Amino acid sequence: MDIAAWLQRLGLEQYEQTFRDNAIDAEVLPELTDADLQQLGVLLGHRKRLFKAIVELGPSSTSQPDASTDEIAAKNRVAEGVAERRQLTVMFIDLVGSTALASRLDPEDMREIVRAYQRCVADSVARYVGFVAQYMGDGVLVYFGYPKAREDAAEQGVRAGLALVDAVARLQESEPLKVRIGIATGQVVVGDLIPSGEGQEHAVVGETPNLAARLQTLAEPDAVLIAQQTRQLVGDLFDYRDLGTVEMKGFPEPIHAYQVIGESSIESRFEALHGATPTPLVGRDEEVGLLQRYWQCAKSGEGRVVLLSGEPGIGKSRLTVALQERIANEPLARLRYFCSPHHQDSAFHPTIAQLGRAAGFERDDTSEKKLDKLMALLATTSLENGALLAELLSLPTEGRFPPVQLTPHRKKEKTFEALFRHLEGLARQGPVLMLFEDVHWIDPSSRELLDLVIERVPSLPVLLLVTFRPEFQPPWTGLAHVANLVLHRLGRREGAALVQRVVGNGDLPSDVVTEIIERTDGVPLFVEELTKAVLEGGNARTVLSNAAALTVPATLHASLMARLDRLGSVAREVAQVGALLGREFSYELLAAVTRRKEAELNAALDQLVVAGLVFRQGAPPQATYLFKHALVQDAAYGTLLRGKRQELHRRVADLLEEKWSEIAEAQPELLAHHFVQAGLVEQAIDYYTRAGQRALARSAMAEATAQLKKGLELLTSLPDSASRQRRELELQIGLGRVLIGTRGFAAAEVGETYARARALCKQLSRPPQIVPVLYGQWVHHLLKGPLRVARELAADMLQLGEDTSNAAVTGVGHRLTGATCFQLGEFLASRAHLEEALAEYDPADRPFYMSLFPQDARVALLFYLSYDLFCLGHLNQARLRSEEAVDEARKLGHAFSLAQALNLSCTLDWPTRSSEELQARVDTLIAVSEEHGFPYFRARGTIWRGWALAESGQAAEGIAVLRAGVVEYQATGAVQYVPFFLTLLADAEGKAQQLEGGLGHLEEAERLVSETGDRWAEAELHRVRGELLRSNDDDTAAEHCFHDAIGIAQKQSAKLWELRAATSLARLWCDRGKRDAARNLLGPIYGWFTDGFDTSVLKEAEALLTEL
Repeated sequence: MDIAAWLQRLGLEQYEQTFRDNAIDAEVLPELTDADLQQLGVLLGHRKRLFKAIVELGPSSTSQPDASTDEIAAKNRVAEGVAERRQLTVMFIDLVGSTALASRLDPEDMREIVRAYQRCVADSVARYVGFVAQYMGDGVLVYFGYPKAREDAAEQGVRAGLALVDAVARLQESEPLKVRIGIATGQVVVGDLIPSGEGQEHAVVGETPNLAARLQTLAEPDAVLIAQQTRQLVGDLFDYRDLGTVEMKGFPEPIHAYQVIGESSIESRFEALHGATPTPLVGRDEEVGLLQRYWQCAKSGEGRVVLLSGEPGIGKSRLTVALQERIANEPLARLRYFCSPHHQDSAFHPTIAQLGRAAGFERDDTSEKKLDKLMALLATTSLENGALLAELLSLPTEGRFPPVQLTPHRKKEKTFEALFRHLEGLARQGPVLMLFEDVHWIDPSSRELLDLVIERVPSLPVLLLVTFRPEFQPPWTGLAHVANLVLHRLGRREGAALVQRVVGNGDLPSDVVTEIIERTDGVPLFVEELTKAVLEGGNARTVLSNAAALTVPATLHASLMARLDRLGSVAREVAQVGALLGREFSYELLAAVTRRKEAELNAALDQLVVAGLVFRQGAPPQATYLFKHALVQDAAYGTLLRGKRQELHRRVADLLEEKWSEIAEAQPELLAHHFVQAGLVEQAIDYYTRAGQRALARSAMAEATAQLKKGLELLTSLPDSASRQRRELELQIGLGRVLIGTRGFAAAEVGETYARARALCKQLSRPPQIVPVLYGQWVHHLLKGPLRVARELAADMLQLGEDTSNAAVTGVGHRLTGATCFQLGEFLASRAHLEEALAEYDPADRPFYMSLFPQDARVALLFYLSYDLFCLGHLNQARLRSEEAVDEARKLGHAFSLAQALNLSCTLDWPTRSSEELQARVDTLIAVSEEHGFPYFRARGTIWRGWALAESGQAAEGIAVLRAGVVEYQATGAVQYVPFFLTLLADAEGKAQQLEGGLGHLEEAERLVSETGDRWAEAELHRVRGELLRSNDDDTAAEHCFHDAIGIAQKQSAKLWELRAATSLARLWCDRGKRDAARNLLGPIYGWFTDGFDTSVLKEAEALLTEL
């Protein structure tokens, strides 16, 4: 028995060297005592595990053939009660005609036949690392990829099936025997299904074993049938007969089946598994260019060797294909050697296969014909070399060559020389490209040959590319003619490009592409396979949001799990718990969850680090760990059964609450995740609510939306109750605030969300949350209309504050009333309410206000108060309040508040500053809005940008941008302010002599004013109409419009609007020669102003008065 392999199966490979140094072999194992193992430094838990395994090797197992190390590991896993989700390849074998045989033969004779058959199965399966799970009379159930995963499990299963057909046929029994074989691959649950003891079996649960059994029943005698997923995994390594889809009992859909004919003739393992036309190379131009430069050196007679290394799937073989494509039209000889995981003990396997391909051997060729073909290939070689190479290929040489009378060692040296002479002969005819792939699987004899070639290649026109994985340590790196090329992972841009290459003419949403890139970490094979899995899965988002195990494509699952299983059970368990904690996890939390001893945990983590599965930063206990690949994390997590996952998630959540409260406070979404996975829905909802509120406070709108919606989705699993209603109310309020930021105040979703919240408030008899609900409904109707409803809601809030004697709520009521009055054009009343609210504002109440509004309460007060002061004609005061709002928002670092304050500044700049000054603020407003996802304020920024462009002389572009901004603003559902924005658009169109369009927009604006009551800029609407009519040579109508504007402004006490209208009318009278009337009109209103004389609106009035 191989002690090293046995220890590895037990997860105790760290003791391999100790056992070897102390001459402990299979014979010594039963004699070991606890004291012996303790003296060797074996930990207590490991000693117990060793003794349990040694018992399995005792006399009770001698009644059957010797147990394999896989059987021992499997028994230990079941004895320990370990159950996991695994991807297995399952083989079901049936002896053909056994019932008829039993009826004809004596029972003892039949017993001997069955025993011979079972021994044959066991031997054939063992050659391909299969695990015999159960003998069922003449049927046998076999697993590949168990108890340890292998990246080639499906391939091993198919090879074992073909070998078994041949082996059974060669059995020297009284009756000729044949078998039927079915093979399927898929996810199963394997482990503690049968109680331990005499009846213990290694059973699995899932459809995969049933599918294998059904396939077997369809097979012809001596045929191997495989299912679609197995076929996908083994690619073109074999030749097949496509049987199409077949109906099978117990399966709702027809199953696609294939009969395996034999091994294919495709020379490259890469091409067999990935197709002859792989996905175009992405992100490797520099590497291909470097290989081309080395090729040029080789062509000039200076032989070069490039050691091309990288992790599985990084693109080593694809890079060699790219080089061959680049130089395909050049005259050259190409030699390709492929090492195989199935031939690591087969001397010269890559060379034998290469000579056979070069000579053109066919499957049906006789030995004599093969020898003829070989000699044609080696036409210039000596007889001795021909004999050596023929013998290497196991071809008979009698009568063709003199016998080679050499010692085995000398024969090997001569064979090396013969092979090198063949290479020299090719090199004399022209340059040679020599590929030696996957040398991490190289056999010892081929390794010696490769040493010789690398040593001698500098004198030949040869470029030798040697590819291998990082675990292989090449001994040739110090040679002058040898270069190292390590392939690194692709960047995000290259990863996205590769996804698009796989998608082809199709399309994937950008967030799905981003998710694929993050999951695959720049490994090209991972990118390709996950993209294909998403495309084949239908709904891309659904595929990626499924459980972790399901997001690991079957083509990658086995190789990822094999890397974990090689490290042993303890390291695998630690990886599972780490995966459950997240892509990144801390030592302290891992230790608390696993409850393993420090030495044992450290050893397991060291294994994971050395194996390159995780990165470590810092030293325990302050260390943190990061999975190198997200798919490794997914694969490890996916092996945990639901019950175990829930138990561990519950343990993590409890620990975070009890011992790491700062994490619970800072990352409530993390607690929510663990509670969800633990099946504790109410706790999860509470933490998602906290997470959404916390994200909202940071203006992280996308995160807040996701977390609050997750909470609402979970609510559906709770029974209707007051408790559920309270939880839903909190979530709806939070979601309403988020939607205000991401969709706009007037969006239909905002109205629906707050309407649902108001209904919940009624069911709960007006709880404290009525305050934010009233606010949400008010702001929605303020911008959506009608303002009558907004006024009623503001009054409700004011009344609520007075009824409860709550100064903060009363202040909110004043603010809402003031803002509503502003929209209605009642500026004096608005100012009074807002100043009252500002006076009652207490900074200590800021947390209360932030829980209600999407913006800071004081910033919002200053926002509306500035508008009032602006319209009332107190321009400097308006400017000071506006700047105060911007400063306050910046100091708070609150993006939504800043966007609102910047929007205010733009409005105040419009009639008072230059377009250049306005543009600077507009740029900032749009940048903040785009960064944080505020479509409402982005639209307003676009409107102001268009107006600034139009004012600066770029009329056509400015009007187009302005129109787009109005459309964008209306798309948020907002109605309020639209009359004002249409007025701005009409003003710009009028100045560009687009009078018909401008008058049409003003007509639409007036209709909206009448419908909604949005009258704060009504006077300006009439003034602009007058200006357009003047441009249309209708001074009489224009004069009426100016008078209407002045009348509205005076009624509203809106001195700014009055001044602008008076200036327009005075200019008209001046042009008509009515200078005295113009001066008498404009002088008093201009004289009313006490500040703002540096603004463009007052400067314009002053210039006209001077002219008058």
